[in-house]
Amino acid sequence: MPSGPGLALPHALVYPPVMKETDLYLPLKRFLESQEYEVKAEVLDCDVLAVRDQEDPVVVELKLSLNLDVVLQAVERLSLTPKVYIGVPARNRIMRVRRKRIVKLLRMLGLGLVLIAPDGQGGKVDVLLDPGEYKPRKSRKREERLLGEFAHRVGDPNLGGADRKKGVMTAYRQKALALARYLKQHGTGKASDLARELDEPKARNILYRNVYGWFERVERGVYALSPRGERELSLWLEAD
Repeated sequence: MPSGPGLALPHALVYPPVMKETDLYLPLKRFLESQEYEVKAEVLDCDVLAVRDQEDPVVVELKLSLNLDVVLQAVERLSLTPKVYIGVPARNRIMRVRRKRIVKLLRMLGLGLVLIAPDGQGGKVDVLLDPGEYKPRKSRKREERLLGEFAHRVGDPNLGGADRKKGVMTAYRQKALALARYLKQHGTGKASDLARELDEPKARNILYRNVYGWFERVERGVYALSPRGERELSLWLEAD
């Protein structure tokens, strides 16, 4: 049978082996054993159980992707020990995209997180988060902003769960709409007149900042609706 370079598989046809959860076990086992843990796999419902002296045992749930199922499993293991980790591959898309939020969620749940590279990818283990009691730091400023928006918003103009990309009715947008209605009816208006007629002390600032592009200055202190304002006013009035 002839042989030679012509029989080599094209590079595009050489696929990497499909990773399995078991590929994560040996690197993790070595990592834990280096810290003097005794490690065993598949002990009752636990993927990995590590024991050291009289300390609380360590449980690690292994998954190829970080999803709700493994989070629920890990939460269940908290009834066995406070030291529960989730172990996922180091090269993990969801961790690249949502790493900060995932770490925050697991911290709130009291869970740890371990990133594991299989032996074929170096076998490195990184402990990204240790389990522990979560004590959120409250932001007084953000709370005041939240309650302020609630208090200043007129009525309840939105549906919960609506697509925010299309815009939602905020207290600020309601104020801008009131100014736009006035200009629609009167053609133009001085900022001081609008502030007095609509009892809106921030009228001048809203017109000047023109966040939504609805206004245009005709002359110093005098405003009218912009072409965009003409187009969008009716859409928002229908939703109001």
